[in-house]
Amino acid sequence: MDTDDEFMSNPSSEEEDMMPDDSDNDMSGDDDFDFDDEPDPEDIDIQQDFGSKKKAVYDIDYKVYRPQDIQEQQDDLIREVNMILNISKEEAAILLRHFRWNKERLIEEIMDKRSQTLETAGLSENHTQVPRLQVIPCFACDICCEDEEGLESFALKCGHRYCVNCYRQYLTQKICEDGEAARIQCPSDDCNLIIDARSLDLLVTQDLTDRYRRLLNRTYVEDRDSLKWCPAPDCENVVECDIKKKDLNRIVPTVSCLCSERFCFGCPNEDHQPAPCDLVKKWLKKCADDSETANWISANTKECPKCNSTIEKNGGCNHMTCRKCKHEFCWMCMGLWSEHGTSWYNCNRFEEKSGTDARDAQAKSRVSLERYLHYYNRYANHEQSARLDKEMFLKTEKKMVSLQKESGMSWIEVQYLSSASQALQTCRRTLMWTYAFAFYLARNNLTEIFEDNQKDLEMAVESLSEMFEKPVQDLADAKVDIMDKTSYCNKRRVILLNDTAQNLAEGKWTFNVEFTNPTPLGAVGSSSRR
Repeated sequence: MDTDDEFMSNPSSEEEDMMPDDSDNDMSGDDDFDFDDEPDPEDIDIQQDFGSKKKAVYDIDYKVYRPQDIQEQQDDLIREVNMILNISKEEAAILLRHFRWNKERLIEEIMDKRSQTLETAGLSENHTQVPRLQVIPCFACDICCEDEEGLESFALKCGHRYCVNCYRQYLTQKICEDGEAARIQCPSDDCNLIIDARSLDLLVTQDLTDRYRRLLNRTYVEDRDSLKWCPAPDCENVVECDIKKKDLNRIVPTVSCLCSERFCFGCPNEDHQPAPCDLVKKWLKKCADDSETANWISANTKECPKCNSTIEKNGGCNHMTCRKCKHEFCWMCMGLWSEHGTSWYNCNRFEEKSGTDARDAQAKSRVSLERYLHYYNRYANHEQSARLDKEMFLKTEKKMVSLQKESGMSWIEVQYLSSASQALQTCRRTLMWTYAFAFYLARNNLTEIFEDNQKDLEMAVESLSEMFEKPVQDLADAKVDIMDKTSYCNKRRVILLNDTAQNLAEGKWTFNVEFTNPTPLGAVGSSSRR
């Protein structure tokens, strides 16, 4: 059974609602699915160990570690290498960081070519020189040129000796200003020996040592592809997930930290289910390029009939010359200007082939733009609604306090408002990304099922949102309705994500952009709208 320090997958509450049971009158379809109430987060580990909860198709396995767990992992690896190679723990740590904590590769390289490996990693086999603070008679520091009597100095095994003050200033700059820790070298220009933790402890203050160790922890996480920091502000937890980059076209690896922050493990973005990372990247780039100007372009520009460059009409004359390809055409009918005689008002070639083809291309371009605006406007609307719902959540606690006073309910009894607020935010986020996902989908029968599930979730979310915004005095009477609608929203979201993830894993989706169809992960059932 997992300990409190190791939090396994599926910590999100609404995702425990897997499939509707027979008693749910609002749902229809397969009889072997079961929706349970939202679980207590403290029970999740127990449920997982005993298999009492069925895993959703879109769920992935991951673990969440606290800072002390990360330190323990490093300490365990360092002890192993220390015992196997019979070297100091400080040297074992430097070797492990050099090999990005790949213990097997480290041992193999040391066994094959010990001296070369130690030198490359920044270590020395000199066992006679022990790094310590010393007062050397007649010593002069090569950095500050101080040579006063009793000047304390320090040198690594390489023998490059400098005064303690210069060493401290050097280390302070490296740690505080440059943010370095794992590969701080000897101050000498021609030496690559790495300063170990024990030597650093002799030279710097406790505050600097603490920062040094935090940087080492950060390096450990950044060196491991299976680890990522939680992006939430002030959260120091780390998530471990073994998802491979080659699988990101068939899996959307959403994880949830102990602090409840949900994010995608495969890319730097927040939770974007059901859209794969590659589509999210394309969509965000397109939005950054197009969204601010799309409406203006639609109303004020046309495309050159020859090279499709976007052209703005900046004068009254309809004789247009494309600056890019020098093609001359009529702004009114898009036909060749050479067919229009000598005056713009002789534009009477509307049905001529040149004008017809140009207008067809223009119409297709406008349809493409209108299609993008259709999906973008709905995406942006849900994004805005999610922000407003989050702001509303900040006011929810006040509503709950007011509801307690006015209705006589206990604090536990008014928690349904917090659950409703969380459901709204999560479902809005999912709806937002369904429109980005739908923009790139090629139409087929699966697309229609997807859109039906999308519509059902959207209607449920709007209904819950309307209920949630009622005055405080009406919220007590609407408690049962709000709880039912919250549960229904969570169920519809799970159904949509399960169906989408299932088809993605099986490679059934067809996209209208260059997007590698994934190799099926294995049959997990057929697509259906439940």
